[in-house]
Amino acid sequence: MMIRFHRTCRRVSLSPLCVISPPSPPSSLHLLPPKLSGFSTLRTRRRFSGNSLTTVMTSRSSSSRLRCLASLSPGSGEDSRSNGSASLSAATATEDDELALGTGYRLPPPEIRDIVDAPPVPALSFSPHRDKILFLKRRSLPPLADLARPELKLAGVRIDGHCNTRSRMSFYTGLGIHHLLPDGTLSPEKEITGIPDGGKINFVTWSNDGKHLAFSIRVDENGNTSKPVVWVADVETGEARPLFKSGDIYLNAIFESFVWIGDSTLLVSTIPSSRGDPPKKPLVPSGPKTLSNEKSSVVQVRTFQDLLKDEYDADLFDYYATSQLVLASLDGSAKEVGPPALYTSLDPSTDHKYLLVSSLHRPYSFTVPCGRFPKKVEVWTADGKFVRQLCDLPLAEDIPIASNSVRKGMRSINWRADKPSTLYWAETQDGGDAKVEVSPRDIVYMQSAEPLAGEEPEVLHKLDLRYGGISWCDDTLALVYESWYKTRRTRTWVISPGSKDLCPRILFDRSSEDVYSDPGSTMLRRTAAGTYVIAKIKKENDEGTYVLLNGSGATPQGNVPFLDLFDINTGNKERIWESDKEKYFETVVALMSDQKEGDLRMEELKILTSKESKTENTQYSLQLWPDRKVQQITNFPHPYPQLASLQKEMIRYQRKDGVQLTATLYLPPGYDPSKDGPLPCLFWSYPGEFKSKDAASQVRGSPNEFAGIGSTSALLWLARRFAILSGPTIPIIGEGDEEANDRYVEQLVASAEAAVDEVVRRGVAHPSKIAVGGHSYGAFMTANLLAHAPHLFSCGIARSGAYNRTLTPFGFQNEDRTLWEATNVYVEMSPFMSANKIKKPILLIHGEEDNNPGTLTMQSDRFFNALKGHGALCRLVILPHESHGYSARESIMHVLWESDRWLHKYCVPNTSDADSSPDQSKEESDSADKVATATGGGNPEFEGHSKLTRSLL
Repeated sequence: MMIRFHRTCRRVSLSPLCVISPPSPPSSLHLLPPKLSGFSTLRTRRRFSGNSLTTVMTSRSSSSRLRCLASLSPGSGEDSRSNGSASLSAATATEDDELALGTGYRLPPPEIRDIVDAPPVPALSFSPHRDKILFLKRRSLPPLADLARPELKLAGVRIDGHCNTRSRMSFYTGLGIHHLLPDGTLSPEKEITGIPDGGKINFVTWSNDGKHLAFSIRVDENGNTSKPVVWVADVETGEARPLFKSGDIYLNAIFESFVWIGDSTLLVSTIPSSRGDPPKKPLVPSGPKTLSNEKSSVVQVRTFQDLLKDEYDADLFDYYATSQLVLASLDGSAKEVGPPALYTSLDPSTDHKYLLVSSLHRPYSFTVPCGRFPKKVEVWTADGKFVRQLCDLPLAEDIPIASNSVRKGMRSINWRADKPSTLYWAETQDGGDAKVEVSPRDIVYMQSAEPLAGEEPEVLHKLDLRYGGISWCDDTLALVYESWYKTRRTRTWVISPGSKDLCPRILFDRSSEDVYSDPGSTMLRRTAAGTYVIAKIKKENDEGTYVLLNGSGATPQGNVPFLDLFDINTGNKERIWESDKEKYFETVVALMSDQKEGDLRMEELKILTSKESKTENTQYSLQLWPDRKVQQITNFPHPYPQLASLQKEMIRYQRKDGVQLTATLYLPPGYDPSKDGPLPCLFWSYPGEFKSKDAASQVRGSPNEFAGIGSTSALLWLARRFAILSGPTIPIIGEGDEEANDRYVEQLVASAEAAVDEVVRRGVAHPSKIAVGGHSYGAFMTANLLAHAPHLFSCGIARSGAYNRTLTPFGFQNEDRTLWEATNVYVEMSPFMSANKIKKPILLIHGEEDNNPGTLTMQSDRFFNALKGHGALCRLVILPHESHGYSARESIMHVLWESDRWLHKYCVPNTSDADSSPDQSKEESDSADKVATATGGGNPEFEGHSKLTRSLL
């Protein structure tokens, strides 16, 4: 996935990036607890307002909110060490069924609940000068009442109208500052004081000089949460106060919130003071809703959700998204700048003399979300005076669905990070259509903020692939990135922005899928202006131009991250740091010796690293050159000590077509296969597409990474004595002109068979007690496996999936052919079309307010009806107020209860196939498939369509 390289990237956590795209420069360094192993890899973009993407867990005290709820613990009276696989008694099963038919939220067994309710550790943010660490304290899982607040769904955005913010915003509950002492230890915490009790903190940012923090606060009042108010805090004293003297100035946080301009001024997006009450819906409509295509335009769009439905919706969108910009100083003075508008981005120039201002305007669309609405991009002076308009992009309903297709006109408009008041951007030469063959495909331009009369933009570089961003250093060095998804090709160019005589040259030209050849990404240093540029390293008595390459170090034995000193001119490199290979997994998180301007001296190098193992959670340390002294600066407690001795192994095995596969096998603490025998097993995965077998066979991840357990993670069932096969690779490969999905079912089943055979061969999984599950595209996988490989699994759990691809006719996931171009593929991949073949129990779970393109809640509704219509053993759980991922404690606990009940009812006691060999079961499955194919599967909708093969097996 390409990393968008512009100012908004500064508010996400800093992590090593693949060279397929430029490193994202954060305005300050944000660190989070170790990544959590959830049920799935979500392919959605979620907006988190706490300055960093966080995954939160609930404190133990929060369980008091739900102490009236029933707790069902199937088999809890059995010996917890006896494989967790004892059959339920008749009485327990009866009680289980009665509870399952009842209403209300349930709680999972205590051994699962205690892990989910573990107190969350804080997120960390380093000051611009790297001398202080801000601890951002987080709450537990939110109550369902937070999600139940009214929300408006407008133009692809979900809005809390009462707060005038995005709905469902996470927040911090407190801020504490620690000084980083010379010996690497932390000073006692200085709490930020003055924040109202119960204040909900968002958008935390450091001033450029590191002396102040800015953030927003919302408070609960009369059962509702107030509109956000901007606050500032003095870092030295820890005292916080509102930014504005008037208590009637509120932040409008629908799009942009605020940005620092210099060290003492903020540009704030506020709710216009003249705004009245929201528009009222007319009792009598003014006319019918009409959509027209009388110009015969080709408009193909994915199944976007939450779109505008009528003019009333458009008026509401205007009402809530329109902002008035206000320049506010720390001394309390404030003035309005510019007219009220739908401002979406505010970006000060490197020298803070100009602003790059983006805004949306009418005409809106009922077909696409607001990101494709008409957009103006203008240059203003820092005090808010209009300078010039860069572009006014029209409505973009017609962007082709093919990968790498983009909007026409100027895009990715940004300031150069290394030069004052200089803009750069890209323009497509193929009309934005990736299917058009043209050279060059993209041109990158550069121009000053206020060009002289008649001065044309300078052509910086021409690209034959799709432009992916630039990492700046100075006038002698910049790196330009381009890539092409269809071929997985990615290239990095070296250019000299200030020297037209020097021709650009290719630095790296490789496949983005080939992780073994990934050279790493350049490390960035912070400038005095608060921007990030490539860090040049100076070696003693050496005139070479060196940079640091931070790589994941993928190898056949797993990732071994590294840091290389790389000569940009000769290509020679020296490995100056590498992770431990035997017990620990370490990564380079950030460069810490970047307070000085100019080249960094090698002997003064300081980096921040993380360190973890299979059983030890992530801690952070400083490493100092030249003696490589290590100073550990955090000491987070183990989040779930009851699983501290879990067993983890990265296993390798082979698919029948020769593709090497990888999975992570987790076993419960104290488990001994020779004594305890095979366990019930939960297989949880997510398919991926590849262009080559070699790339698909490569190992990704490390066997030494800490087992992070999220609130809905499959690893929770380690506490229930399950074996967990986490993330078994399921590569769907399309080499040459073949598309990956042309043989989706065949490759899916072959991958699952290889994984199941391996865990059975090892004696850790009982062949008739293996359940399969997944989220989103993993749920789609689960349903397909139960339809086409029932001999492998006893039951399945599918969450928030899409099961009928004819409901997503203009592409899905990475499939960019339409239903009419690849009818057979759409039909054969859809488990809905094979509902008559699903005979194993399947649990469907879906959020009632799923806003992910393609996974409408209707998908689970209709799939359940199809299953029920064929007598399948199935259950559908719709979670009120939940979206694609689940967040409320009540919802999460109930999902875990449903899943645990399903596993203990249909996996743990399952013996139906115990006397049958896997081969015999497979033969019966294949025979059933042949009968279903020959008879049309009893589905009259497809009678006569004999050319559409119902199964690839």
